[in-house]
Amino acid sequence: MVHISDVLKERTIILRGADPVTQYGFVQVPTVILTNKDISGNAKLVYAMLLKYAWGDGYCFPGQERLASDIGISRDTANICINELANKGYLKIVRRGQGKTNIYEVNIRVKRKR
Repeated sequence: MVHISDVLKERTIILRGADPVTQYGFVQVPTVILTNKDISGNAKLVYAMLLKYAWGDGYCFPGQERLASDIGISRDTANICINELANKGYLKIVRRGQGKTNIYEVNIRVKRKR
């Protein structure tokens, strides 16, 4: 299987007329996430933010405080959203131990229920 970061390296995107809003980039969120009625709006935003964090290296490990602060939600809400995404198969949480941030594996390809 080809990793998404390898696919993205093969493409060049030129942004013309970038303004203060777009000059720092943007995140594409799969439509299946955006249109899924079984995922809360906050969980969709958490998913998008995790994609933003992972864009460069293919993985991410922000602390829940940072994630919540960047989105403008409480840490408890961020944690609920992370668990919601994990329970639905869109996210895998890799716990690294006390005092260390978790690693979040964002699943782009999710198995469908049959």
